[in-house]
Amino acid sequence: MKTLIRRMTALSLIAILTLGFGYSFAQNNTTYLTINGVIKDSKTKQKVIFASISVPGTNIGTVSNSDGEFTLKVQKSLNANEFEISHLGYINKKFAIADNPSGEQTFYVDPYSVELQELVVKPVDPRSIVLRAIGSIGDNYSANPNMLTGFYRETIKQRRDYLSISEAIIDIYKSPYTNSFDADRVRIFKGRKGSNVKKADTLTVKLIGGPNISLMLDIVKNPDVLLSRENIDYYSYEMLNIVNIDGKLNYEIGFTPVMDLSFPLYYGKLYIEKETMALTMAQFSLDLKDEAKAASTFVKKKPLGLKFEPTSTSYLVTYKEQDGKYYINYVRNEVKFTCNWKKRIFKTSYTVMSEMAVTERKTENIEKFAAKESFKQYSVLADKVNEYFDENYWGEYNTIVPDESIQSAINKFNKRLKKQ
Repeated sequence: MKTLIRRMTALSLIAILTLGFGYSFAQNNTTYLTINGVIKDSKTKQKVIFASISVPGTNIGTVSNSDGEFTLKVQKSLNANEFEISHLGYINKKFAIADNPSGEQTFYVDPYSVELQELVVKPVDPRSIVLRAIGSIGDNYSANPNMLTGFYRETIKQRRDYLSISEAIIDIYKSPYTNSFDADRVRIFKGRKGSNVKKADTLTVKLIGGPNISLMLDIVKNPDVLLSRENIDYYSYEMLNIVNIDGKLNYEIGFTPVMDLSFPLYYGKLYIEKETMALTMAQFSLDLKDEAKAASTFVKKKPLGLKFEPTSTSYLVTYKEQDGKYYINYVRNEVKFTCNWKKRIFKTSYTVMSEMAVTERKTENIEKFAAKESFKQYSVLADKVNEYFDENYWGEYNTIVPDESIQSAINKFNKRLKKQ
């Protein structure tokens, strides 16, 4: 039980303390090709957000942002001819790789329609499917360590204004899914930040843990968060649908808490591949009915007299299959809350968001880097990286393209830096 509480509390620790990036993908480097694009539904023409973009036969990839936009960089030495786009409810689609560093193409993907014969299945108990998924972790996920390269971003907004944007290319030692004693580790390869904290502000908000939060949200590796036999009785399960993910049918199972514990539980959806019983995606939120209980989950430190009230949370975790095994692919975490001093009428709203995309994976000659090199659980990324936004900072590394609002904030940060 103590382990479960620690896991859940560590997901989004926020410190509230009293106070006393332009992206340009044009480049002269000829060692890689750059594909800029926006993904849209071929029928509705709506943008497809958080889609997975990968290069078949390699471990290279990225994801589209909340505007459906992406940039993919592919080394010419790979001689790759095409890339693939996949998303829940769409048919996987491949496109030719064509260098367009300064332009943007539109890539249309087709919705997947489940045929009637595919829906003719025997009645199944959703709880038993979740149990089978838990029991199949050893078969479906890597039993060997991997070294991952990822892109991590965290943002903090006060109302509609960005106070802080921090980004980093990260190295991840991904321990075997079958070994609960070997922990994941993450270190910062290179990072940068931009901030816009005004002198008149009386509070500063910091996200504690940085990319460690994203690794904690790997609920297959950390089942105490949501996916263990010990806490399965905390929830009721409902079969919602059968959907297509990466060309395979998945059970869509909803879950809601049925017990009142000393800590808040979650509600959301699990997506489990029909044949292998692999968890391929999870979307969930924290139950905020008990405000005091929920608040204690998030806040690590705050001044006396300040009331913290969480208003919404959302978590997204996706996995990508390659050569019969599933690997962590993308993680997103968003927490919205208000702060208010006692005896004051008006509240101030904040939004803290973090996301991580795995952009490359190595499976051979893996060596675990030293603990002293690791990003610590209670460290703050914005305190560890420099304020630095040049035009081609990331070079050949794949990143998550900033959405329009983040890009606008980055441009403002750049203007301020140039004046200094």
